[in-house]
Amino acid sequence: MAPEESTEAARLSSFERRFLAARALRSFPWQSLEEKLRDSSGPELLLDILQKTVKHPLCVKHPPSVKYARCFLSELIRKPSGDSVTLSESTAIISHGTTGLVTWDAALYLAEWAMQNPAAFAHRTVLELGSGAGLTGLTICKTCHPSAYIFSDCHSCVLEQLRGNILLNGLSLEADVTDPARHPEHNTCNSESPRVTVAQLDWDVVTAPQLAAFQPDVIIAADVLYCPETVLSLVRVLQRLSACLKNQQAPDAYIAFTVRNPETCQLFTSELGIAGIPWEAVPHHDQKLFPYEEHSEMAILKLTL
Repeated sequence: MAPEESTEAARLSSFERRFLAARALRSFPWQSLEEKLRDSSGPELLLDILQKTVKHPLCVKHPPSVKYARCFLSELIRKPSGDSVTLSESTAIISHGTTGLVTWDAALYLAEWAMQNPAAFAHRTVLELGSGAGLTGLTICKTCHPSAYIFSDCHSCVLEQLRGNILLNGLSLEADVTDPARHPEHNTCNSESPRVTVAQLDWDVVTAPQLAAFQPDVIIAADVLYCPETVLSLVRVLQRLSACLKNQQAPDAYIAFTVRNPETCQLFTSELGIAGIPWEAVPHHDQKLFPYEEHSEMAILKLTL
């Protein structure tokens, strides 16, 4: 075995042993990994590490704690980009009358897809509907190089936590995305961080002109199809967004969801048809980077607004 191959095998073995033993993250050979990633593109190495850790057969059969796996993945993700994603979340599924204080599976699934398809967001303005704790948006901001990102939600507690998570991850918040004096000539192609804004957005009352002020190129949402009333509100706001032309083009839209109730999902596609919004299913990706329920059926629809 060549010396370089021997070093590589030793590095992978070190990650494997420490992860299977649930050792403290500070004991992992992060420095040697960073040095290796600086010398090469790195994706194959990262995938090899994933196969030896979170996707190891023993971990699939006997998963480590979700907290440990997430902390490990957060540390691993920061190596190629120089940044990690850190979140403050509620431990309760429903808290303060909202489900938006925790990260749901479809947000993780959409974040994975975004990391594998950064061109969909690079140098573009992204509007996220129902941002919740913010994991998907923070992942896109740190790995996909959007020019601007607008997080949005309607619940005050969610917005407060969301702002905190954005600042926790070293991003700066702009005061008002709707003020044209603040950003139309701002060139972020050479900027390391996108313009980031948090907007309070109630789908039932927001107007088309208010939505047009965001000037989105891309619209995303994850795990927002949880009841018929929300589905109807989402379709109505998507109809208004279809009129938001930027450079004579309507924005792209990607909606990710977990299929918990097939009838709710069928209602969504039926209402899209009634609204005249064509859609297509995005092919499933096979690179599972985040820990979520293995047997959950998840999907992403690309809408043509």
